[in-house]
Amino acid sequence: MLRLFAIVVFCAAAAIGQDEQRAHQYESGEIKVSGAWADEPLAEFSASRAADYLTGGAVAWSRQKGCVTCHTNGTYGVIRPALTKELGPPDKEVRDFYISELTEFQKVKVEDLYSGTNSAQVIYIAASLAEWDASVTGELSEETDTALRMMFSAQKETGTWSSLDCWPPFESSAYQEATVAAMAMGTAPGWLKSIEEDEELQKSIALLKTYLKETSPPHEYAHVLRLWASSRVAGLLSDSDRMAAFELLASKQKSDGGWSIRAFAQPEEWGGGNRAEKLKGEPEFEDPPSDGHMTGLALIVLQANGVTPDRPAIQRGVKWLKENQRESGRWWTRSLNTDGPHYITYSGTAYPLLALKLAGELKTETDN
Repeated sequence: MLRLFAIVVFCAAAAIGQDEQRAHQYESGEIKVSGAWADEPLAEFSASRAADYLTGGAVAWSRQKGCVTCHTNGTYGVIRPALTKELGPPDKEVRDFYISELTEFQKVKVEDLYSGTNSAQVIYIAASLAEWDASVTGELSEETDTALRMMFSAQKETGTWSSLDCWPPFESSAYQEATVAAMAMGTAPGWLKSIEEDEELQKSIALLKTYLKETSPPHEYAHVLRLWASSRVAGLLSDSDRMAAFELLASKQKSDGGWSIRAFAQPEEWGGGNRAEKLKGEPEFEDPPSDGHMTGLALIVLQANGVTPDRPAIQRGVKWLKENQRESGRWWTRSLNTDGPHYITYSGTAYPLLALKLAGELKTETDN
């Protein structure tokens, strides 16, 4: 069921105790996904275990929560379709859920799309359907066209969308939402060409491009997101900005080959600073460890922008990923928000799988 208005009190929620969340990270009916914790044992690399984790989490969230969220079924939509050749097609139930939510959003007034997480949900529906079209069917669907048009109908005059500021790194930045929107329009097969004569949409697209080109990213993490978006939409970065983003990623790679998301923003820069106290109090604050989210993301962005898998930085990152998967199929990433569900382990698993695919490290179904 569509949830039109965010429960804003969540933004100020206290950290959830470990005992409350350790049992299950996702749960719905027969689906029970164990909690994510730093002490989970390492295991031999398995793409299938990671894929099962992603599907279980996305299906359980959709059934239980009844919304599209950036950190789980939204991430499933923007990453999992690209793994179709290697891991089989994504779960149709999740796509059906996107369509049902899109249908519900069509019933509301445009001004309601500015409320709470609604803008983010519409953007992720559009991005997910665009990825499905690009990687599964190979052609633009009517639903994707509808979602993209709805996405731009909710765009603000500044060129971006309404955003909460409480759940970094996803539902906390209008800049992050703009990069996902740009990737959605750039990914949908033939969509940009199909709307060349639509003056209103062309104005909206120009606003988005101008926003991403001229607005200073709120932190170094956002520079990485813009570099990723530039691989789908030409003209977002100057040559000097592109080189600076490459140098940023190179400078942040750790000695073990991985990257840490905590190295890409100061505590006060995440979510308007509402997690600064928590982050500063972490025992590894001065030297945060490599994590699955940032290592996977860095490898995706570098390879999407032409860095080949034979480069030492890519090889070192791939080695870290293949040596640091956990028994559940996840890669560990500590939440920036609370030490409870650690939902960031979801993107911290989806990103590594796509990074390994781009590096040629995943077998196709016919090879298995």
